[in-house]
Amino acid sequence: MPSFRIAPAVADAFPGTLIALVTATGLRGHEPWPHTVTALGELEQQLADGTWRPADENDPRIEAWHSAYRSFGTNPRRVRPSVDALGRRLAKKGTLPRINPAVDSYNAVSVRHGLPAGAFDLEQVSGDVTIRPADGTETFTPLGEPGTTEQPAPGEIVYADTAGVLTRHWNHRDAHRTRVTEDSTHVAFLLETVQAGRDGDLLKVAADELLGLLAPHAARTTVTYLDPATPEATT
Repeated sequence: MPSFRIAPAVADAFPGTLIALVTATGLRGHEPWPHTVTALGELEQQLADGTWRPADENDPRIEAWHSAYRSFGTNPRRVRPSVDALGRRLAKKGTLPRINPAVDSYNAVSVRHGLPAGAFDLEQVSGDVTIRPADGTETFTPLGEPGTTEQPAPGEIVYADTAGVLTRHWNHRDAHRTRVTEDSTHVAFLLETVQAGRDGDLLKVAADELLGLLAPHAARTTVTYLDPATPEATT
């Protein structure tokens, strides 16, 4: 099974990094996930009622990611962190997209807690996964665009395996190759903060919430945490 690791360059540049690695084995994506349906509906109803709004770029959780993006050369208002883009979409349209139960689950948790989230189909991952600066030679095929090839800029933070880049701009967009579908049975979900001192407890609450949505539809679920002191874990 692949390992996930934080490269020393990322640990040094972002010492407040904390990543929850939630792994689901034997996932059953074709059956109904009523708790996920309820979680999405509750968020949308709270927004409509005016009792809750998603975090925006003035929120410290989003501001931290904007600062991180700028530090590695990405304009976060042109290329937004995933949670920022998802929250803006929800605030504008009043609804979240329905993709499939696994993706809908991490989207709900992400936007509720103002934390970036993503996932990889581990059957499509090649070798280990490292969060590291790009060197400028890697290739990336964006989710939903299998005929497109991009090249991350040197220094851009990416998730990468031995075959290429799995996410650009740390958590802006996932790759097409490792996308999660209803057929995915072994999946690694990630929740992230670069301000563990402030948001570490929130991240753990979010990870527990995601586990609660996944566990009824998986043979096994686990959660481990990566940070500069413990930079590696195996799925």
